[in-house]
Amino acid sequence: MKSYSDSCERNRQPILDVLVAEFSEITKVLEIGSGTGQHAAFFAPRLRQLVWQTSDLAENLADIRSWIDEVEEIRLPAPLELDVSSERWPDTGADAVFSANTAHIMHWDRVCAMVAGVGRQLASAGRGRFCLYGPFNEKGEFSSASNRQFDAWLKKRDPSMGLRDLAEMERVTGEAGLALCRCHRMPANNLLLVYDKVETTDAR
Repeated sequence: MKSYSDSCERNRQPILDVLVAEFSEITKVLEIGSGTGQHAAFFAPRLRQLVWQTSDLAENLADIRSWIDEVEEIRLPAPLELDVSSERWPDTGADAVFSANTAHIMHWDRVCAMVAGVGRQLASAGRGRFCLYGPFNEKGEFSSASNRQFDAWLKKRDPSMGLRDLAEMERVTGEAGLALCRCHRMPANNLLLVYDKVETTDAR
């Protein structure tokens, strides 16, 4: 039986509505933390101009395959094993990266590793775009009572989890040569942050 995420089902259309424009000139997307694979199975047939490459930790790859193997309209590449904390990522040739609901689940050091890895991936492509979806704080404040409750629930599970602040994200993305160019406000108090790869001597 396939794994299933209610949140993926709820947010997939609003996210797609944004990605249609943000990925209009993109040829290949690397998705980080593909989870169940539901997003890939929904997005890829509707973004036919690009190749959608899924990735996750090894234990999640079977779930991803179970979803993408059922996509009849196009053939998706096999999911890649990717641990964001690894210094060496697969060279995918992607000119965009997408990740949903990962920054608040990962420990902060892994968030930093993910962003640095995205910067390296897009530098090898010579250009690129990073779209990061999820709940975030702004100026140290929760945007809603539900986000505050969600943050408390996460920290009860693991004190290293929790909603990240946009200022924190701006610092680490800047170090990776990524500049925030748009912030889309999404349903259920989520954001879709769009970063473009820029030239910088500090990128690593």
